[in-house]
Amino acid sequence: MSDVDPNPKQRDLIEATDGLYLVDAGAGTGKTFTVTRRYANIVAQDGVDPEDVLLVTFTNNAAEEMRERIVRHSEYGMRELANAPIQTFHSLSHDLLDEYGHDAPMSLGIDETITGSTRIIEDEIIEQALFREFVGQFIDNHPEYDEFFTALSETSELLDLIKELSAKGVFPTADGWYRDSESHLDGDFEAFETLFTARNEPRNGGSKQSKLRKKLYQYGEDKTYLPEAPAKWDIRGDGKQVPADLAIRVFEEDRTALKRFVHDVYHAYLEFALRRNYLNFGFLQLFAFVLLCEDHDLREQLGYEYVMVDEFQDSSEIQFKLTLLLAGTNNICVVGDWKQSIYSFQYADVDNIREFDERLERFAAELNRDADRVTFPTTPVDDKQLTRNYRSTQSILDFSTHALTACATKNESLDVEAISEQVTPLIADTDRDDSYIEALTSEDEHEAILAKIDAIVDNDDYAVEGDDGTYRAPEYGDIAVLTRTRDFGRDLLDTASKFGLPMAYEGGIEVFRTDAAKLVLAWLRILERDAERGWALVLEEAGYTIDEAKAIIEREAYPEAMVAFRKDLRELETFGGVARRVFEQYGHSGPTADVVLDTIQSVHGTTTFTRGELIRFIEEAIADGSTHDVDAGAGTNAVTVQTIHATKGLEYPIVILANMNANKFPSSGGSGSDIAYTDPIGLRQRKVYSEDAHGVPHVYDDWKTDVLNRCLPQNYDEERRLLYVAVTRAESHLVLTGGTDPNSFLDSLPVDVEDIDPDLSAFDPEPGEHSTYTVDIPEPDGPASYSPHTFIDDAVFEGNTGGRGMEFGSDVHEFAERYVLGEAVETGDNPDKEHVKALLDSLEGETRAEIDAFLPLTVDGEKVTIGGIIDLLHVTSDRVEIIDYKTDLTTHAEDEYRKQLSIYYHVVADQYPDRSVTASIFYTDDGTRHNITPLDKAALRELVVTHSV
Repeated sequence: MSDVDPNPKQRDLIEATDGLYLVDAGAGTGKTFTVTRRYANIVAQDGVDPEDVLLVTFTNNAAEEMRERIVRHSEYGMRELANAPIQTFHSLSHDLLDEYGHDAPMSLGIDETITGSTRIIEDEIIEQALFREFVGQFIDNHPEYDEFFTALSETSELLDLIKELSAKGVFPTADGWYRDSESHLDGDFEAFETLFTARNEPRNGGSKQSKLRKKLYQYGEDKTYLPEAPAKWDIRGDGKQVPADLAIRVFEEDRTALKRFVHDVYHAYLEFALRRNYLNFGFLQLFAFVLLCEDHDLREQLGYEYVMVDEFQDSSEIQFKLTLLLAGTNNICVVGDWKQSIYSFQYADVDNIREFDERLERFAAELNRDADRVTFPTTPVDDKQLTRNYRSTQSILDFSTHALTACATKNESLDVEAISEQVTPLIADTDRDDSYIEALTSEDEHEAILAKIDAIVDNDDYAVEGDDGTYRAPEYGDIAVLTRTRDFGRDLLDTASKFGLPMAYEGGIEVFRTDAAKLVLAWLRILERDAERGWALVLEEAGYTIDEAKAIIEREAYPEAMVAFRKDLRELETFGGVARRVFEQYGHSGPTADVVLDTIQSVHGTTTFTRGELIRFIEEAIADGSTHDVDAGAGTNAVTVQTIHATKGLEYPIVILANMNANKFPSSGGSGSDIAYTDPIGLRQRKVYSEDAHGVPHVYDDWKTDVLNRCLPQNYDEERRLLYVAVTRAESHLVLTGGTDPNSFLDSLPVDVEDIDPDLSAFDPEPGEHSTYTVDIPEPDGPASYSPHTFIDDAVFEGNTGGRGMEFGSDVHEFAERYVLGEAVETGDNPDKEHVKALLDSLEGETRAEIDAFLPLTVDGEKVTIGGIIDLLHVTSDRVEIIDYKTDLTTHAEDEYRKQLSIYYHVVADQYPDRSVTASIFYTDDGTRHNITPLDKAALRELVVTHSV
């Protein structure tokens, strides 16, 4: 639409520059066109410059596209707009903190600062690894919270909770909670009671029990409650409703200890992240919000004359409030479409747009509670709609509205009339309407999809518009298959490859669920403890049957070649070396293997993980399904496969919406987190630990949380919006497909469903480019932090160097730590352990094992951190000795180890300025100590510079 005139409703918005505007911009209505033209119109006014206008969108690509479009329609060039505030909330927050917010953490009682070199964590895998390291330290330092951790199935749930709370504007201070954010954790009883009462109304005019009473029939099933939990009859009562006082009984609970636990983990993690010199996206916004709240002069200085926010349906509560704090006037325009709000898992809140007027006034009042921060009037708000659709035919647009009223389950009842009243009808810009809207099911859905694709390609009945505006028969590249889940797309890709149909997957691939990653995990397990799970996988990979593998594992009669390979791996000194050798052995090469290797090396380089911790981390990453992007490659004439979430903002001539199956779409969901925040019930604990409730230690289900969750209605609205987004990606034709158990959505939609038996015996697609996975390997991500082994040249370990491998070294180090801690450990026949024992027995002062050491350095004006673990500190009244164990048989690597000991030296010297500090290597093979002359900090800075080049 870049070279056409705006339609009347677009022009109305473009010319409406001053005041508050809420814009309902439906799918395909030229939103970007209108927003960029409006921006150009604003900056064309006398006295208005680009730096006076804030334009916020939700991806960097979208921001760059908008910048380019504005250049085409304004007097400003790209150079003049290069630094204009056209950016994401995250980028804007980063810029604010970089220029003004170094001391922002102090407002939360944190002494650490934000520096120009503070890095932004974008890779979830890296942050999960760092958080695991943090949790390990927190558990050691806070034994008072052992019961909470015992009740947690996965500590990674705490990271998700912290991110959710930060998006809600709930922040911890040193001694409490920032402003009134604790009220979120307490919940809203009045709002809960409203839901409770509605769910507790008898049905059929009072003759049928309420939905809530029916739901609570399952109370106690597959649950183990503490002894004080009431019986089912007490909960459900004996009438058509549950007792009215149940609402207050389950809502009121002393959560002081739970809130203190979450507070301390949250605050400590903020300190940890800043100490390690990194922030995640949520923390960027957190500190930007605190900065703008606390610094009144800065807020007035920054206040923009005009603010526009695109894709407002994807905004969070904290982003709404940031918008108000950044606005210097009431010239605010938010643009979005509630029907396309599908990112609640990224903390988007659809009510920001559905209840814009109410939230605008409420959030402004909250911000002004103790000072005038929002100084402009919050009324009136002018509603505008963009309704002309430039993407789809009218048939597809009309069909899409049914997605918003489709029943997600057989028993779900919806107020169709009320929902329809909220929908602004869209009008197709084209008069052509030859759309096919079809649905099919099959026992083999994958093959049925391939057969349908084959029937569509080169078929004039499914004509699509070409680049020149004329209609032509479709090609493979005109078709997109959209799915709710990634696994269906991967399986479909495998089937397409089998039959030779060109197909490409675009979106996210679970890196650690690939064969390459699973093989690395298997061999790490074998190296760690000869784990049966590791042997089972490598034997299966080698072609052994299940029974054969069981027999081999039971007898420990492993194939000689595998035993030899295990020996080779044990002699390698680094995790990256192990992964690389496994890939070489099994022939894994290319981008997927590169991503696995890069990720393992990144995790190893930014944490102090042991091999066992790395194994547990990979296991968690497999369970979480952490992803990296996968792209098909430009110019490939192939069918595109994507998840629906990945298609937001995209369009395709022909869409096949696949996997319309029960328990797949809508998502069946999971069991929920053990500690979770939920509106309106607040912060709750699903599992609790008791030492002796029934005479034995056990993790119990919390009966109140169980009942509370059953009182909340199951909400499938976002799943319906996801269905709507999928349908509105189609320009000309739409096909829906399911298997033998189609979902309720398919039953609810006004389309005839044909059951087919696909015949692919004569399948013979035209030869073309057959795309495979190509993975975008991310730039090394994470904080500007290093471990000492980052600077050690691995080449020193290659060849016959006398090393005895990681496993031997780990065993000796573990013995040394346990001996220092006073545990009863035996040296056995191991002379290295005897030498360590003799050393420790000879030391007269206090000994401390496995000490975390972090050295902050400023390099070229940027702050970096080098962190590692000191094997042993020997502390006396006048000196401190750093002792590092090495199991090497020679001293060939001593110059490299000097770098490691130098880092530890400066950490300890700063900690003990009044004592003499020395560093030495203790060679466990012969029991000798070699004193090390440490490098000065200038030399260490040079190492960082050299490594960064």
